[in-house]
Order: sequence, then structure tokens, then C-alpha cells
Amino acid sequence: MRFRRTLIAAMVSVTILAGTGAAAAGAAVSDEQIAITTPPAGSTAWTHDHSLGLTMPNPATASATDVARFFAGLSAAEQQRLVRKYPLVVGNFDGAPPALRYQANEQAMQQELAHQQAKVADSSTDSADRIAAQSRIAMLQRLLTPGHQVLAFDPRGRGLVAEVFGDLSTAERVSVLVPGSDMDLEHFYGTTAAPLKGTAGMAMQLRSEEDAVSPGTSTAVIAWSGYVTPVGLGADAATARLAQAAAPRLESLMSGLAVTAHPDAAPSLFCHSYGSVVCGIAAPDIAAPQGVSDMVVFGSPGMDVPDAAALGDGVRLWATARNPGDWIGDVPYLEVAGLGHGADPTSSDFGSRVISSTGSYGHADYLDPGTASLRNFADIGLGRYPDVACRTTGDSCLSGL
Repeated sequence: MRFRRTLIAAMVSVTILAGTGAAAAGAAVSDEQIAITTPPAGSTAWTHDHSLGLTMPNPATASATDVARFFAGLSAAEQQRLVRKYPLVVGNFDGAPPALRYQANEQAMQQELAHQQAKVADSSTDSADRIAAQSRIAMLQRLLTPGHQVLAFDPRGRGLVAEVFGDLSTAERVSVLVPGSDMDLEHFYGTTAAPLKGTAGMAMQLRSEEDAVSPGTSTAVIAWSGYVTPVGLGADAATARLAQAAAPRLESLMSGLAVTAHPDAAPSLFCHSYGSVVCGIAAPDIAAPQGVSDMVVFGSPGMDVPDAAALGDGVRLWATARNPGDWIGDVPYLEVAGLGHGADPTSSDFGSRVISSTGSYGHADYLDPGTASLRNFADIGLGRYPDVACRTTGDSCLSGL
């Protein structure tokens, strides 16, 4: 009977566990999403291209170090040739020079824009597809505005995208924002009324706060919507299936940063909602000395690990105290038969450093201006640990630092 009650509690999480406010909005149960785990279009042709007289690194298996070495050995003309011929491959190749990826992704987005515009112009396109095409056109046009630095772009499915705010070549501190459910190309910037519901909006807010706290420090923040997230309510949000598919993609991103960002940059991960499940699974393979030492979770449903120690040596886990308006606290913190994401990272026995979120209210509001959580995120991202505010006065969240 006890097991049955536990199982039922886990199944309840299916009905309430979603991303940025979908549960509170009463969203319908979603269809199962198909994870993207294969290299982008053009990869097969790339691996069989011998026009440069070289063995091309395999997008499915090459390490970031090997990719960086390959591009470093090319002339500028050879690099440009590959950008023109294989924009999606170059644009998504972790380990390739960021500036070259920005250029390749601009070309790939131009091609996708033309494809979607043709859809809209085609009289045989049904109304639903036309609306979807118009929505994608609007986002592509925004990303193609001069000044954007798109580190990754893949038009498959709902669309994957990552954007850099700041200069990776000079940044002393690099932060990566890993979002939760309902994030994709269309929702990357949130809405005009609620920009912080989008990955890019959260990333821009974090960098703005970091710059305000330490104007003399060069920073960069990456908004990483680089995996297929759950949509609405459903089993996807209550299981780790999509997170398990996403973890290698996050590991690849971090490996790429290790060889292409400023050599002294200290990367930190900020993981929201279901994104904390992705970070938890990926953590053992991205821990220091590869570079990640600080991991911050907020609005977390659990991390699919039993405790902070399971994240790997050298990872400092900062768990943000749930604010009173965050419905994620109603999620059962357990895992039974693959449902649920395990222990609460803010619990006293998890082993995390629990930080204050005073002033925030709601699942997607931890980065609101003036909140303790936003200031804490900036201090952690900057390495200003003595300035971090613990959940309660006298707490030991700063012990050992």
C-alpha cells in the first residue's frame, strides 16, 4: 500500500510538472516530443568531402579539441568555403571558432528564412502551417538583426538555438543559461510583456546584473536552447528521457567552450526548472577540471541525482530557495518507476548551498530586477562568493569558500 501511494504521488507530478508557468496557465497534456540526437543536415556530405585533401572531423563523434585543431589548420579561404557549403555543420560544431559559427549560422538562418517565406507564399500551405511559418519568420528576422551572435541554430522540429551576449574571446567569466520546458526557437525571447519567460531574456537580464555589480569585469552569457524540451503537461516533463538526450549536447557545448573561450574564463551553469534535470545528468562529465565549478539551480523539480556529491568532484551546487509563488513546490520530490526527478536540491540533506530568492514570486521570476536571487546569480557568476546571500541569516551556504 505504501508503494502504491508513492507511485500515485509520482504520477501526480505528470499533471503538474511543466516549465515556465504552463501548469499555472492550465495547459493541456502535451504530445510526446522527439529528441534531436543526430548531427545537423549536411553532416553526411561533410564527412565524405575530400575536396580539401583532409579527413573531415565527424560531427557525431569528434571531440571539441580535435575540431578546434582542424579549423586552426585551415586557411581563411578554406574556412569560408566550408561555411558556404556546410553552414549548419560549421554553425553547430562545438570546438569551431565562435566567430566562424556566428557567420555560418547567419547563413543557415537566411536559408531557413527563405524556406519559410516560400511556405507562406505557397497557396497550398494550410492555415496552421502558414501561421507556424509566419511565427518562425518573425523570430529569424529578429535573430538576423545586426549584432546578434548565434552560436548554434538547427531548424529541425521546434527549432534549436543558442545566442551569446558578450565577447567569448575576452570574457573573464562565462555563464550558461539552461532553460526548462516549453523553450524552443519560437519562445526564445519570451514575449514583449514577459521577456524573462524566454531563454534569451533570462540571459540578458543575468548579464545586465553582472555588469552592474562589476562593471570592470568582462562577461559573457550564453542563452542555450540547444535541446528539445518538454511541451506543456505530460510524461515528458515528469521523466528524464529528454534530459538524457540533452545531456550529451550540453557536455559538447561545455567542451567547446573549454577550447574556444578565453583561456582564463570560469564557466558557470544556471539551470532552470527541467533544465536542472539536464544539468544534473550532465554534471559528472562537465565538472572541473574541464571548467564547470559553479552550478545554480532554480525552480528545480529535482535533478535526477540523489545528492550534490553525485554531481562530481569540484562542482559547487547552489540551490535557490523556492519563492512562495512557485508552483514547483507542489511537485512530489521522488522518483518511482521512471516518474519524477528525485530529491529536492533545496532540502537540508541534499548537500547544496541554499541561497536566498527574497523578492521573487513565481516559477519564472527568479531573475526579476531587485530580487535577491538575481543578485545572487550575478555574484556567483562573477565569483564574488562572500557577497552571496544565504537562504537564512546565519546559514552555512558560504562555508569552505
